[in-house]
Amino acid sequence: MKKQTKTRNQQPTIRKGLSEKELDLISNLELKNQYFFTNQDIKSFFKNDNERKVYIHRLKKKGRIIKLNQKKYFLIPIKAVKGNWSEHPFVLIDEIMNGKNYCIVGKASANYWKLIDQIPLVYEVWNTKKHKRIEVFNSILDFKKHKKRDIPILVEREVYNHKFLIATKEESKKWRS
Repeated sequence: MKKQTKTRNQQPTIRKGLSEKELDLISNLELKNQYFFTNQDIKSFFKNDNERKVYIHRLKKKGRIIKLNQKKYFLIPIKAVKGNWSEHPFVLIDEIMNGKNYCIVGKASANYWKLIDQIPLVYEVWNTKKHKRIEVFNSILDFKKHKKRDIPILVEREVYNHKFLIATKEESKKWRS
């Protein structure tokens, strides 16, 4: 059920409809305010793993969910205008790292502590597992693998009722310049 809509001076866009099962899954997760979810959380909606994988693939293709790591997904809310949505980068980092073994450093931490006014383009994350650079919701997350002893002293803070780990103000002074 694809409908083409054309606005003045624009290319036609294709709107992709949701099946009844997809809509049921999305609305159920939204009612619970559970925008970050795992396969375990949605297991009850499907008969078997294969069916779950098919629906996850379809929802990713339609732009309704984003895969964050091997086990975790992010649900784009139905209230998102034309599928455009944004989430705070610190919340995304915490969810990708499952809330442990990481520290937000660099210009992102210096900006958080108001040591610099520049809004960071890249959010640098030191951790003990991943080494890659990803782009999620127009935020560039740069994960750098370090030994646990090299990760700076950190504190737990909260943004939008979600906790995250960031370098202390003293540690962040290194990245002021």
